[in-house]
Amino acid sequence: MAAKKIKEGVYWVGAVDWDRVLFDELVSLPEGTSYNAYLIKGSKKTALIDTVEPHKREEFFRNLEELGVERIDYVVSNHAEQDHSGTIPDVLERFPDAKVVTNKKCKTMLIDLLHLPEEVFQVIDEGEELPLGDKTLQFFMAPWVHWPETMFTWLKEDRILFTCDFLGSHIATSELFDTTDENRAKVYLETKRYYAEIMMPFRNFIKKHLALIDRLQPEIIAPSHGVVIKDVEFMTGAYKRWVSDEVKPMVIIPFVSMHESTRHMVDYLTSELSKEGVIVRPYNLITADIGNVAMDLVDAAAVVIASPTVLAGAHPSVISFAYLMNGLRPKTKFLSVIGSYGWNGKVMVKHVQDTLKNVKAEWLEPVLVKGLPKEEDYEKLSQFAKELAAKVKEVSTL
Repeated sequence: MAAKKIKEGVYWVGAVDWDRVLFDELVSLPEGTSYNAYLIKGSKKTALIDTVEPHKREEFFRNLEELGVERIDYVVSNHAEQDHSGTIPDVLERFPDAKVVTNKKCKTMLIDLLHLPEEVFQVIDEGEELPLGDKTLQFFMAPWVHWPETMFTWLKEDRILFTCDFLGSHIATSELFDTTDENRAKVYLETKRYYAEIMMPFRNFIKKHLALIDRLQPEIIAPSHGVVIKDVEFMTGAYKRWVSDEVKPMVIIPFVSMHESTRHMVDYLTSELSKEGVIVRPYNLITADIGNVAMDLVDAAAVVIASPTVLAGAHPSVISFAYLMNGLRPKTKFLSVIGSYGWNGKVMVKHVQDTLKNVKAEWLEPVLVKGLPKEEDYEKLSQFAKELAAKVKEVSTL
């Protein structure tokens, strides 16, 4: 990808990773990703905001060469994670007079992760400004989106806010902005996926950062993954809904079934909830894209986990999902468990409940079946569906 102009003297100089399918050995990337770096040419000084994943360094340096960059005075590091900071050592080798501008906590992490020497740093504080001549950078601390050292960089004259991971999306695209009809729906979907998989545990911190954005009123938001955002109000509005306490009348049912008994229960409960006018999303955890499940966790009023009993506990794939959900801490209002067992089902329920201890939701009475469900078991599921649907409708506001 070639360098792209955002505004006069402001350029995207990052790299697109079309083929990457997994991030952090955990997050699936159905649309690939990008590593956005930005060059700001002031009348006196030049600043680089973030860099790229090291394996994309050649593409990154080609973009700098294309713009005729002969000097970089400052390398601003908004976030120490290596997909943004990993090429800083290469930049310093090529531009040895450059200073790494960041906050105290990020400096410590960059030294740990990249072994940068103390003398390359210029440490800044909350609200501090860095003049580039006719352009001025200002820095705001933004911890826990999604690491503790993250900060935002504000280009005052051009009203551009560089937010690193915040408001980003994993998308590989040749389009710079979010303004075409073709990419608008994809940008929204992948931004929600990014929020669900990475930002959701920090929603209370995010509310404060959204308030800062409301105060600054940027014309453009330039994150470090995905497209550059011109429709700021639309994207921040979506984030405000996601971080609110509002939920949809939706029940998701993550499940595993070994010999179809639990699957019969899931299918029946799905049908009964649907009859009650509730949105239902069953997910077979053996085949489901966990990113899709996470996106539904953003809005769902209830989660019913369905599992057989295996080796005196829940199925390992169910516990793996529960562990992830426990870390994501969704705003789910109700939780329950259904499933089939051979001789002791209570241990399975406790296994799931213990794994989900960080999710602050009301637990509803589980429905457990010994072996293949019988007529009376289906009657219990029908009653469970009615009670759950009533509770979900009562709390739903979206």
